[in-house]
Amino acid sequence: MNRMTVARDALLKGLGNVAGIVERRQTLPVLANVLMQPDGTELALTTSDMEIQMRMVTSLGEGQAQQPTTVNARKLIDILRASPGTEATLEWLDGKFTVRCGKSRFSLQTLPAEDFPLVKEAADYSDTPLALTQGQLKRMLGLVHFAMAQHDIRYYLNGLLLVADGHQLTLVATDGHRLALVSAAVDGGGAERREVILPRKTVMELLRLLGDGDEPIELRFASNQARLRFGELELVSKLVEGKFPDYQRVVPKGHRNQLLLPRQELLSALQRVAILTSDKFKGVRLNLDAGVLRVSSNNAEQEEAVEELDVDYAGDAIEIGFNVAYLIDALANLPGEQIRIELQDGNSSALLTMPDDAGFKYVVMPMRI
Repeated sequence: MNRMTVARDALLKGLGNVAGIVERRQTLPVLANVLMQPDGTELALTTSDMEIQMRMVTSLGEGQAQQPTTVNARKLIDILRASPGTEATLEWLDGKFTVRCGKSRFSLQTLPAEDFPLVKEAADYSDTPLALTQGQLKRMLGLVHFAMAQHDIRYYLNGLLLVADGHQLTLVATDGHRLALVSAAVDGGGAERREVILPRKTVMELLRLLGDGDEPIELRFASNQARLRFGELELVSKLVEGKFPDYQRVVPKGHRNQLLLPRQELLSALQRVAILTSDKFKGVRLNLDAGVLRVSSNNAEQEEAVEELDVDYAGDAIEIGFNVAYLIDALANLPGEQIRIELQDGNSSALLTMPDDAGFKYVVMPMRI
């Protein structure tokens, strides 16, 4: 008999951290389970979807558990959330897993630990890791993740390009219609330039798990794998194969028309105008003249929405159309109070930047209205 008495909240926290990659529908039943490997007073929790593996080692309690097992991750989380008390007793033997909390008892099926498909670690990991804080990486991911494609047949766009070049880290995301880029200085990295594409699911898990503080995170890369360690967590992810577009060629340079305006004011105006767009057509028209920016939309029912913003602008008169969702996505994810928009004419892509962060750039293609 394997038996452990654990702090319920600590176990819930550990399971919550690693269970995010567990899919509800699995072709391999054991992938719905969490691998539990006891070692004295410590318990290692591991989940996998064959592309990403997450592992967390935590000190939970005491007991006589020695043999590893696997049990359904979602069911165990739901049981612990609904159970009373501060402690839970876990027992497993002969394919049965029992959870006792107070006077509640639950019996679950297990699958053999040896059937759990652990990710084989690559042999060619870089010697020098990238080192930065969790808050720094979370901020960078937050500035670009929304521009990733979701179900594009160009599979390399369904992820995020990470470029490590010496002490410079650059993250790039694009879906072919808009592109978000952010660069920052980091520690480590070595002299060798590395370009890898992280899968979309890995990026979203990092956004969920990373903290906002100065706790360190370590990144290492192999030819087909990335390993990230932060706190008590280790995340190993396969990389997306393919050639990412040349992002440097996409970023426009030398646009002669610029305006600076409050980010929240523009975001609110776009959100109101978007009410009269349709699901099939999200186009809005921007008319820029001396001292005024007019934002408008209309639909098949001949309805129209118009917003006017007073701006400090004395450049060319420009009329240009955009997918309003692309503008709202960017403005809703940026932290600064001001946004700079650079335009050439009504047919060229627009460049959005932040005055207080020279490392961020957002390029959005125009659309015909």
